Amino acid sequence: MSSSGTIPLNEKIIIALDVERAEQAKEIVKKCESHAGFYKVGLQLFMASWFETVDWIVSRGHKVMLDLKFFDIPETVKLAVEQLNNRGVTLATIHGNDPIIRAAVGARGDMKLLAVTVLTSFGEEDMREMGMTGSVEELVFFRAKRAMELGCDGVVSSGLEAARMRNELGGRLLIVTPGIRLAAESGSGDDQKRIVTAGMAVKNGASHLVVGRPITKAKDPIKVIEQMQQDIMQGA
Repeated sequence: MSSSGTIPLNEKIIIALDVERAEQAKEIVKKCESHAGFYKVGLQLFMASWFETVDWIVSRGHKVMLDLKFFDIPETVKLAVEQLNNRGVTLATIHGNDPIIRAAVGARGDMKLLAVTVLTSFGEEDMREMGMTGSVEELVFFRAKRAMELGCDGVVSSGLEAARMRNELGGRLLIVTPGIRLAAESGSGDDQKRIVTAGMAVKNGASHLVVGRPITKAKDPIKVIEQMQQDIMQGA
């Protein structure tokens, strides 16, 4: 279903370094790098350490997803994306409206751009509260299709919506899926609403899986990574 079979297993999981300080992020990387070679730096960590953590991860031979979700006037987004060129960033995120996508695509270098479709913390009840019609799946698909048409390399999307995108938009589209949990987790008290297991996400067509707390808060993060990698192989 997916073209992601060419992605090495140790790069399928992108570990989310959602921590306050660079030192915490580095400790997580050191614990996990024997089994994982891809890490996400989000807004919290980037504001704390700027490019320090990004450069450090890249210097160790790993890949970085810089998840800043650029959303501003097109010229500002263009200039911001240009700042990321030649920094070793593999994936960068932008919000998925047309002017922003056009500006970002025109400014990117070797990195790949991911359009954020609908945050995994956003559910059907949120759509109703905002007076929006249709389903989350329809909204995600519409935004993903448009992003691909405008030259984006991929999207950030829940694994629940990945199957339709993969089936209808083909294997070229990168589908990066957050909200991944272990099969045994109930999800109670979780701020993610549209969650799936690693195997489900890959079976539905996800290219990469973004995983934070299930790994970073685990007593044995390597064990969790191995469990998820096994689940990925079974779902592929």
